[in-house]
Amino acid sequence: MNYQGVLKKMKTEYLDEIQYFLDMQSDFLHVNQLLNSEISISFVKYQCLQCELEKPIFRQGFCKSCFFETPNAGDWIMKPELSKAHLGIEDRDLAYEKSVQLQPHIVYLANSSNVKVGVTRKQQVPTRWIDQGAHEAIEIVEVPNRYLAGITEVALKAHVADKTNWRKMLQNDCKDEDLVVWRDQLKKYIPDEVLPYFIENNQETQIHFPVLKYPEKPKSLSLEKEKTFSGKLVGIKGQYLIFEDETVFNIRANEGLVVAIEF
Repeated sequence: MNYQGVLKKMKTEYLDEIQYFLDMQSDFLHVNQLLNSEISISFVKYQCLQCELEKPIFRQGFCKSCFFETPNAGDWIMKPELSKAHLGIEDRDLAYEKSVQLQPHIVYLANSSNVKVGVTRKQQVPTRWIDQGAHEAIEIVEVPNRYLAGITEVALKAHVADKTNWRKMLQNDCKDEDLVVWRDQLKKYIPDEVLPYFIENNQETQIHFPVLKYPEKPKSLSLEKEKTFSGKLVGIKGQYLIFEDETVFNIRANEGLVVAIEF
């Protein structure tokens, strides 16, 4: 079968084993069904996720001009502590920024390659954890806006990691941690204004990914450089496709590429 469409991060469904879906414009491709199958992925062209023009992708699926103009790529996206909508201060589009920033946010701990702290909108739990390839996660605080979540993350990342080692995550090179203990140990570093939002009594969320074989030495596929790739799909974790020859393809990092998929 043949599918063609612009890459966007895979949609997921939280079940006993995570289910993955690719939106290929005319249809949804249930990626789990392709496990143990030979598939081919070919680069066709670029298509910016914002303007939809055929322009080289700069970052996050956007062409260069859109990246510096769209409110979807403001600095506060990657650095929540820069959020200002709660003050009525516009970055690029105040209405959009209010719609995103002024809603409940979660500061969490997730364990993928190591225990890390992160921020996400409440409605993105557990999707955010799945996208990061975390096999366990727990909420620390639930706050009413992105700014409070951001300053909490800044305070905590002085004492715990805030990045994932993608190679270790794909190798499944991580040990189980007691995230309840981590949560309680980190409480003393939470800013005073956020302490009332601390979550006292909750448990870890466990996440299981559809992986038949983990790579020992994962090597990243650059589809823009290679143009086409074929291999047997043996796993899906985070936003990565894992192939039998240990090639891995990061769907999220390749948003904005139009691809053809055959199987």
